[in-house]
Amino acid sequence: MKLEIRRPAAPSMVLGVTLGLAAVCWVAAVRRMQGMDMGVASRPGSFGSFAATWMTMVAAMMLPGAAPALARHVRVVGGLRGAPLFAGAYLTIWALAGVVAYTLDRPHGPAAAGAVVITAGVYELTPVKRYFRRRCHEVPGSGLRFGLYCAGSSIGLMAMMVALGVMSVWWMSLVAVLASAQKLLPAKTAIDVPPALTIVGLGLVSVVAPSLVPGLTPPTT
Repeated sequence: MKLEIRRPAAPSMVLGVTLGLAAVCWVAAVRRMQGMDMGVASRPGSFGSFAATWMTMVAAMMLPGAAPALARHVRVVGGLRGAPLFAGAYLTIWALAGVVAYTLDRPHGPAAAGAVVITAGVYELTPVKRYFRRRCHEVPGSGLRFGLYCAGSSIGLMAMMVALGVMSVWWMSLVAVLASAQKLLPAKTAIDVPPALTIVGLGLVSVVAPSLVPGLTPPTT
């Protein structure tokens, strides 16, 4: 009886708990970010405040796409004990990415934001991106390895979000959808190229007509 519960039920339980935690983090992130979105003029503030917001954001954004991988990992190892360690290691990679974002993100102009977005779009078309994207679909050996693969796959999208408005619920939502879709859908040219070209186009618009891009024109007081 113990073995029967352990194998079939554990992956489903982990999937449900992970998605539930992601939903809670979405609510918490939206509440934390109210009034903080200044677009390219956003300031990171204190490291403690930024870290709390960042971790809530990345848990909300990345856990839905990672939930199937976590469930597969639990199915392979045959129990629930590895789930917290896997998830913790996975989120640790994104915590380190947050340290980099905090260090580099400063108030900047539309041209700088556009350059980052264009670079992010070009990265989506590179063999490096395709390699990491494919590895995200394999059965993960550990949360650390899976986190590294997913960070390599989504780093361009996250850089785009930071450049356009790290405290923007709009950009957070868009990047979350793209990142989750890339974790769940197979790597195919018909799926991957159109969003990449759209991101490059968004970067060009950010440079030549920033008023058309949400958050690139700082709010007037």
